[in-house]
Amino acid sequence: MKHKWMNSPYTFALGMFAMMVPSQAFSSFYSYFYVEKLGLGIGLATLARTIFLIWDAVNNPLFGYWSDRTNTRYGRRRPWVFGSIPLFMLAFVLVFSPPGGLSENGLFIWFLVTLIFYEAVATVLWVNYGALLPELFRGDRIRAKASAIQQGYQVVALLIGTALTPILFAAINFSNMAIVYACVFGVFMFLCMMNVQEKKESTTTEPLKLIPAFRETIRNKKFWVFNISNSFAQTVNGLVSSMIPFYAKYVLHISEAQVSIMLAAVFVSVIPLVFVWYWIIRKMDGVKAWRLSLILYALSVIPLWFGYDLVSGVAAGIVVGFGLAGFLVTPAIVGGKIIDEDAEKTGLRREGIYTAVSGFITRSSGLISALAFFIVGMIFGYKGGDDPGSDPEATFRYLISVVPLCLLAISVVISFTIKFTFTGQLRGDAEYEQKINHQL
Repeated sequence: MKHKWMNSPYTFALGMFAMMVPSQAFSSFYSYFYVEKLGLGIGLATLARTIFLIWDAVNNPLFGYWSDRTNTRYGRRRPWVFGSIPLFMLAFVLVFSPPGGLSENGLFIWFLVTLIFYEAVATVLWVNYGALLPELFRGDRIRAKASAIQQGYQVVALLIGTALTPILFAAINFSNMAIVYACVFGVFMFLCMMNVQEKKESTTTEPLKLIPAFRETIRNKKFWVFNISNSFAQTVNGLVSSMIPFYAKYVLHISEAQVSIMLAAVFVSVIPLVFVWYWIIRKMDGVKAWRLSLILYALSVIPLWFGYDLVSGVAAGIVVGFGLAGFLVTPAIVGGKIIDEDAEKTGLRREGIYTAVSGFITRSSGLISALAFFIVGMIFGYKGGDDPGSDPEATFRYLISVVPLCLLAISVVISFTIKFTFTGQLRGDAEYEQKINHQL
């Protein structure tokens, strides 16, 4: 039984579920908790968030570099993950459990320190878990399958982290909600890692020093084109989901209670659609599938322009779900190929630093999303709920359809600026993929 589940995409994806439940609850509600519930000033909250982002920019590449240089009999990534499990549980609970009676400055210090602690441990987890996918699953088919299963688990976690969290904190308060999610994380992350066995690399090559490692990564044109293209598409992910409540109110003219139906139309439809994309990837080259997903994602946001009520909005949301599913599944295949080729060139598996730098680039997409909201809001005079301007309907039609279409068009163009030809996979990967598929 243990052999059957060892390095299975199904048990590996438990790690994605484990991390996304608390991560989604954190990203959706930590500002609301401190600003709305505890009364922290918006200026201090913004300052803490800025320091948080700077710290994130610094530690991502460093943790990836250290992970790549780790060498133990238990593997390179697993010791980092196992060591981080209790620390992440503690950090997540501390964020939502400030002591009572703090002054505003005291609350700010608690907020800042726990944010930095949480972000550091979360980065270690995401870098090392993310690095395991291209390392464990070698070849387009098995990577596509692992990625599709991961994204299915992730959508379930997103729904739990978004929809269940308000019910939980209303019933048992924020601190106890954090304890529940921390325990969920701990159980599923432990199960995931107990069923991971890292592949031993037969190399005597000396690991690259810090500066050469960064230099080698920066010189990889395929890596930069791939990630910059993805960053524009990633912007659309955040922009569309954040605009849905506004779109529902000002364009579809539906009640707040029906917003969850719109969200479900997009996210629930993704679960079966990721497996449709897995079938598509089995029929074509991974790079072509990635580019096709970007093109279809761009086309899928067009129906949102024509929404006018709940039914038309839900139908448009399902179409977007198809485009989103493709973008969630296909990048893992291209990213894996880039890492494989780098390993052939350097003689080293450097999933850690590639995963870390890639994560930082894609997270910068939030700045593009915020800028788009600001510019379109200025054009149409939207300032907020109390002053929505003369035409809020047009504001959010553009933000949920036209702006995403433009961003995805840029993403598609960038994806064609370099020819993604690869020198081949690591020796033995074809046999390795065949062996894994046989086990599954």
